Amino acid sequence: MNLANKLTLLRIFLVPIFLVFIAVRYIPYGTFIATAIFILASLTDKLDGYIARSRNQITRFGKIMDPLADKLLVTAALISLVEFQIIPSWAAVIIIAREFAVSGLRTVAASEGIVIAASYWGKLKTVIQIGAIILLLLKFNITETESWGRYVASSDLLSKFFDIVPEISLYVAVIITLISGIDYFIKNKEAIKVDK
Repeated sequence: MNLANKLTLLRIFLVPIFLVFIAVRYIPYGTFIATAIFILASLTDKLDGYIARSRNQITRFGKIMDPLADKLLVTAALISLVEFQIIPSWAAVIIIAREFAVSGLRTVAASEGIVIAASYWGKLKTVIQIGAIILLLLKFNITETESWGRYVASSDLLSKFFDIVPEISLYVAVIITLISGIDYFIKNKEAIKVDK
């Protein structure tokens, strides 16, 4: 149980805490705290990978649990945003379905002794998804916090930014998610050939 794996477990542990603060409406500044927890958890994703590589601490546990922790965090945030009508359900379904599909591909490939490394598109997808979710959580904070909502409404620049940019970032995340999923299947089609 090295430091990298402990950070992965911390990210998993932060998911239910994030859900509590975003879902329980009477907690003061709950949505702000939930956003901060999401950002902290996202940072542990980058940190545990760096530590594992730099200290040569890559383990089988980490290879399995690190992507699982990422998927749990993103899925929890997306479902929460759908529940509060910040994003449409179809966007969340596409992103989550891609994660299931690629996880299935990795499982099949592993059974054939093939290791599927993270691709450029996969890494880009993660960064854009995290960025989009943070922007959408900030937009949710505006709708939930009267004082911040008034402040943003009083600024033309901020008002236009939060009206447009979070939504555009979501569509970009969906497109990159689809591209990365297709890329994984094209590059690893040998792993899913039907036996004859």
